[in-house]
Amino acid sequence: MQGRLSPLVDGRTQAFPWGCWQSEFASARQHGFDLMEWTLDQDLLYSNPLLTEAGQAEVTALRAQHGIRIGSLTGDCFMQSPFWKAEAAQGEQLQEDFRAVARACSAVGIVMMVLPLVDNGSLTTRAQEDLLVDVLQAHAPLLTELRVQVVFESDFAPAELARFIDRLDPALFGVNYDIGNSASLGMRPADEIAAYGHRIVNVHIKDRMLGGTTVPLGTGSADFETVFAALARAGYRGNYILQTARAQDGDHAGALCRYRDMALDWIERHGS
Repeated sequence: MQGRLSPLVDGRTQAFPWGCWQSEFASARQHGFDLMEWTLDQDLLYSNPLLTEAGQAEVTALRAQHGIRIGSLTGDCFMQSPFWKAEAAQGEQLQEDFRAVARACSAVGIVMMVLPLVDNGSLTTRAQEDLLVDVLQAHAPLLTELRVQVVFESDFAPAELARFIDRLDPALFGVNYDIGNSASLGMRPADEIAAYGHRIVNVHIKDRMLGGTTVPLGTGSADFETVFAALARAGYRGNYILQTARAQDGDHAGALCRYRDMALDWIERHGS
């Protein structure tokens, strides 16, 4: 996850690393990473290099120079300002933001946009869900043209998430499975992946305590053995993104490398 190789921004675990986003490409390559998920906040949205012509050119050049693939974007901006909860006028502007982000992703080769339906973005009424589905279905031609898929991170129980994702075209919409979030909510990974594993197209690796926050990998409530075994049974072959806890001693690269090695061990042992 972009920013995990950089110092914290205002003490936040995850935020766009304004001061050193360019240097993360070299750092990623130096530490053996070749895949990044871009982080996008609502604050200063249109100043983010992903949303500017000059920034897109720089991103493309850095990606090529360091051999880093950017396969996905985590749209914290959509969670911070969800168009499916906004009043009409604001909702229209936020939908324009959605279109701008989709076009920006396409311009730099990002093929997945993660919409977090958690925290402030959580769907709390059927009316919000219906609005979200209607808006996204209306944008299907644009997403098809741009070759960008929308994937959902959700706090729904397994059967509810399966019902929700079945409302949307699998060619354009999928599920982002967040291991830590599911552990925090007390979900059973075998039940989750059995219900909608065929729609999982991106996985966030992190650990959280039951009902609590992110903790170092392997110290929380996540059952990684069950998760990776279930993903293997479901035939998952997509990306794994380290959205892990930050280092307490400031050695963020060292922590990320340790977590990478732990994840590779689970993946290789279970064949996922």
